[in-house]
Amino acid sequence: MMESTRQNKVARLLQKDLSDIFQKADREITQGRMVTVTTVRISPDLSVAKVYLSLFPSGEAPAFKTHLQSHVKSIRLELGRRVRNQLRIVPELVFYIDDSLEYAARIDELLKS
Repeated sequence: MMESTRQNKVARLLQKDLSDIFQKADREITQGRMVTVTTVRISPDLSVAKVYLSLFPSGEAPAFKTHLQSHVKSIRLELGRRVRNQLRIVPELVFYIDDSLEYAARIDELLKS
């Protein structure tokens, strides 16, 4: 399904602001990990944003995801402060762990052997 131009613009805005939030976040949220926002997909009504994150080190990704869900309100609050002039409502954030880099490395490893 194709995304509209508005969806793409809002997704890029959210990706930029969330990346900045994670970069400048206190260590309580990121737990000392390097967090990268790889992709943001937003629903057609702009009410739900699926945020795909890449972690380094990625050893305990499921535990980090549950930890991040407990801080989603503070992240959404900070996001709302940043986009209050561009968006009418701040979308609900749903976090996913993006393991595409690990998948590509695994495929590369299999092809080399």
